Amino acid sequence: MEMDERKIRILQAIIHDYIKTAEPVGSRTIARKYDMGISSATIRNEMADLEDMGYLEQLHSSSGRKPSNKGYRLYVDKLMHVPDITQEEMYMIKQHILNSAIFEMDKIIKQATLLLSELTKLTCIVKTPSVSKSYIKHLQLINIESNHNILFLIVTDNGVIKNNVIRIGKNVSDRVLTKLSNILCSRLKGLNSEQINLEVINNIKAELSGYEDIFNAIIPVLYDNLNSADNVNIYMQGTVNIFNYPEYKDIEKAKGFLSMLDNKEKVSELLNNSSSISIRIGNENYIKGAEDCSVISAVYNLGNKPIGNIGLIGPTRIPYSKVVSLLTNVVKELNYILTNTYFDDN
Repeated sequence: MEMDERKIRILQAIIHDYIKTAEPVGSRTIARKYDMGISSATIRNEMADLEDMGYLEQLHSSSGRKPSNKGYRLYVDKLMHVPDITQEEMYMIKQHILNSAIFEMDKIIKQATLLLSELTKLTCIVKTPSVSKSYIKHLQLINIESNHNILFLIVTDNGVIKNNVIRIGKNVSDRVLTKLSNILCSRLKGLNSEQINLEVINNIKAELSGYEDIFNAIIPVLYDNLNSADNVNIYMQGTVNIFNYPEYKDIEKAKGFLSMLDNKEKVSELLNNSSSISIRIGNENYIKGAEDCSVISAVYNLGNKPIGNIGLIGPTRIPYSKVVSLLTNVVKELNYILTNTYFDDN
C-alpha cells in the first residue's frame, strides 16, 4: 500500500486537529475543516488505509482516529514545518536570558528553564555540566571581611563556579594570597579530578611551605567540589503543566508521570542525546512513565563544547513544530550568553 500525496495531506490534517483538540478525528471533521477536494467517504477509506499502515489508531469502533507514534514520527521527520517565533517571543527570550547573565551559570540555565516552561506550557528539564568531567580553569584565594576567613574560588572550563569560605589560623595579606593563588593556578590549571594525584598534591604542599594551614584547608574543599556525587544537577520547571492536558486527567497516569520526574536517573536518561535537536516519541523513550510522552531536547554549549542538555516533555500530541522553534531559539541565545560570559581561550 502506497503512502501517496493524498494520504499525507489527510495524515497532516488529522495530526494538526488532534494536537489542538485531543479528540479523535473523524472523516467529516476533515472534510469540513480542511479543503481536500474529496468526499468524507473517500477520506474515511483513506483513514482506514492509514490505520492499516500503522499511522493512525482507533480507540473505539465508533470513534474517529488519532495519530499513532509511527504517525507522529513520520510527521516530525518528513512533514513538519518549523515556524519562526514571534517578535514578542524573541524579545522575551533575549530579555530573560540577558538579564540573568550577571549571575552564575546555574542561574542563567535556571532562567532559561523557567522561560521555556512558560512559553511552551510544558515541563522543562535541564541537565547541567558535570564538574567531575571538567578541567580547572582558574583558582583564587580572596580575603573577606571576617577575621581568618578566605574565599576559595574554583572556576572550571565549562563555566561552573564554586565558592567556598575556608577558615585559617591567622590573617594573610592580599599580596600573599595573590602569590598563593598563582601557585595553585600554575599547578592545577588544565587538570581534572582524576589528574590531581599524590605527586601534584605534594608539589603544591612544598610550594606552600609556611602556609600549611591554608594548604590543609583548601585541598579537602578542592576534592569535595570536583568529586561530589557526579555533580550533575537536574533542574525542572512546569511539572504541574501536565495537568492542563486532558490525557492526564486520569489520576494514575498523572501519578506515574510525576513519579518518573521524581527519579533523577530516569530524567537524566530522557535527556541523553548528543544532537542539536532530538525528538523521542512515546515508547522510543524506553523509560517507565514516559511511554505516552514525547521529549524534545537539545544540547547547549560553551564555546564549541557541549556542556549540558535541555528538554521539554509532554504528551505525544504536543505542538512539535512550535516547541522545536522555541527550543532552538532559546538554546541559540543561551549558547551566545554562556560563551560571551564565561568562555575565553586563556
